[in-house]
Amino acid sequence: MKKLILAAAALIALGTTAQAQETVRIATEGAYAPWNFLDDSGKPAGFEIDLAAAICAQAGLTCEVIINDWDSIIPNLLAGNYDVIMAGMSITDERLETIDFTQNYFPPDPSLFIAAAGAGIDPSALEGKRVGVQGGTIQAAYAEENLGANNTVVAFTTADQAMADLGAGNLDTILADGAYLEPVVAASNGAFEFVGEDVMIGNGVGGGLRKDEAELKTKFDDALTALKKDGTVDKLIAQWFDGRGPYFTE
Repeated sequence: MKKLILAAAALIALGTTAQAQETVRIATEGAYAPWNFLDDSGKPAGFEIDLAAAICAQAGLTCEVIINDWDSIIPNLLAGNYDVIMAGMSITDERLETIDFTQNYFPPDPSLFIAAAGAGIDPSALEGKRVGVQGGTIQAAYAEENLGANNTVVAFTTADQAMADLGAGNLDTILADGAYLEPVVAASNGAFEFVGEDVMIGNGVGGGLRKDEAELKTKFDDALTALKKDGTVDKLIAQWFDGRGPYFTE
């Protein structure tokens, strides 16, 4: 199993309480803005970091955030190296065979294809193309199943690595989460464009837990229910995802 990675200054306390008996350890990738990333000082930041703080405060839990590579994030959860995953992870039937999830804190969202502007890429008729994905994601599984026979699916450790290869001309297109790609395309000054139709995969994004953590799951679900009702979740979504929501309040 790949070694658990703790980036310098990437361990932070979230939501303190005198009544908490132990610390809940929350793992995130730290490389998937705006969901989660490391800021200029090397500390975890982003939507899920702020949401984790709100959940832990609401539930009266003492929490800390741990940075872990995406490709080993589920194995390290199962090994007991932390208690919850909050890393832009989609809830899928396949993952539910291995781990449990909280209720979603981001609704089902389309995955999108992007390509260099003017490249003439048509995702519905791809043949002999190089398709970039982040390994271990729902988009990677979709691409292998639906595009792998006639194209080369190239899996990267992080989404940013895939973007770098697209920019360098080493890929023809990328399939990734729309909420990740939208700010990338907006900031590209016209260099990248969306192509093809939306692809709906997964049941929204939630927190991953071991199946034997029913009590912790209840605490997180109860906190999320309250934070959806009072508008906190929608407020954080609007803060980190331009133009998104509201999803959970009217």
